[in-house]
Amino acid sequence: MKLAKPTVGPIVGYTTQNEARIWFRGQFEPGPNGYRRCFGVVLWQEKGAPKTSRQMKIGKMSPNFDVTGVFPLLGLKPDCEYEYWAGWFLADSELDAARAIPQFDWDALDISIFRTGTDKREAVRSYAVGSCRYLLRLFGGLIFDDRGDKTFEAILNQHESAPLHGLLMIGDQIYADDLNVLLPDVKLDSFLSRYRAAFSQQHVARLMSRVPTYMILDDHEIEDNWPIKATAKDMTTTYPHAIHAYQIYQASHSPVFELDDEGWVTGTPPRFWYTFSDGCADWFVMDVRTERIWDVDNPQRRKMVKQAQMVALLAWLSDKPERVKMVVSSVPFMPDLTSDSDDKWGAYLPERTQVLDHIRTKKIRKVCFVSGDVHCSFTSQLTSPDDSEFKVFSIISSSFFWPYPHMEKNDFVLTGELTTTGTHRYEVGQASPIYSVDNFARLDVAPSGILVTYFGRKGEVLGEQVKLEF
Repeated sequence: MKLAKPTVGPIVGYTTQNEARIWFRGQFEPGPNGYRRCFGVVLWQEKGAPKTSRQMKIGKMSPNFDVTGVFPLLGLKPDCEYEYWAGWFLADSELDAARAIPQFDWDALDISIFRTGTDKREAVRSYAVGSCRYLLRLFGGLIFDDRGDKTFEAILNQHESAPLHGLLMIGDQIYADDLNVLLPDVKLDSFLSRYRAAFSQQHVARLMSRVPTYMILDDHEIEDNWPIKATAKDMTTTYPHAIHAYQIYQASHSPVFELDDEGWVTGTPPRFWYTFSDGCADWFVMDVRTERIWDVDNPQRRKMVKQAQMVALLAWLSDKPERVKMVVSSVPFMPDLTSDSDDKWGAYLPERTQVLDHIRTKKIRKVCFVSGDVHCSFTSQLTSPDDSEFKVFSIISSSFFWPYPHMEKNDFVLTGELTTTGTHRYEVGQASPIYSVDNFARLDVAPSGILVTYFGRKGEVLGEQVKLEF
């Protein structure tokens, strides 16, 4: 049985010491009773091991999820390289009959390689982070612009010379609203088409097939500044279509989904935020978009996140406080903007104050917020004149590609007291230079601090490295 290459993917998703989730897409083909069944197959082995050690997993690609599937590879060794092949085929039989096929022809498929997570709890880990990758769609068609893909080529080149342990894509993986006015997506097929195009360009596809990739949405996966301008109709039409596409292409290979007794992802996620750990660091990837409650007249009634997420975040911060705590928020936690800040944490002051007061009172000393969204990149820190040991860092990395003017230094409040609703004071300072060009950040995370290096779209180093010391 010949196998075809994935039409999108493969993507290496959530990866631990002994598990890696492989996501990819097959293809629809009409059949006598609707569509023919599509099955995915993954073959894997430890790199350099004999062929006799190979393992295989076969499963149905769901037509309800754009003919995609997630294949968890289990029983892997820590900190070990694995090579794998992913492909699909069409059949008119059921899954049990497809599993009985005696032999598959793998020759047409590409070999990809990934590394599992480490079992060393103090290990330094390196991540590439960024957000906002624009790919314009006009008049029902996509304009294939490879300028954005060059950023991912630069990340891939770096991975090959100085290996990365993960890639964080922290919002606006697609722009479904095309500058807010030009044919915004409102139907599922349009959202799916946009994801297929964005994730199929050469370099981003190869990068995600090799480096464990973690994603979270921001507003442009739905609509600019969602949900501030949302109507009741948007909530029942655009939103369900956008979120279904998001679940297929971004959430499905994340830790949000649990595994059943047979080792397959199962269920419907009750939330989109999630956590994972790797080496010396714990990560909390927040959903600061779909849980929002906006009240234009009463700021005290606004909510950035639901109570369950807030409770989970505070408990996670307090658990093992000696570890590095990396909090991913698609919009900046701080500093504030000088204008047009309703979309950021500065418009949700009670919740921001609650998080900061918890960090201060519980004496949690290794906290860093990682954000995107604002189309420029820099680091800053928050201290407190009321507590000489309090210190929280902010790393902002954006955009992967944005072909229009970027934000600059005068768009931010980089010094002075941070606005809160509490009695304790927090002060912003120590801002690095601001890079108002397309870029990504490399974070080398160690127990003692984080080394931040910004790179331009073609891989050039931007300015000096920044060492954030705990």
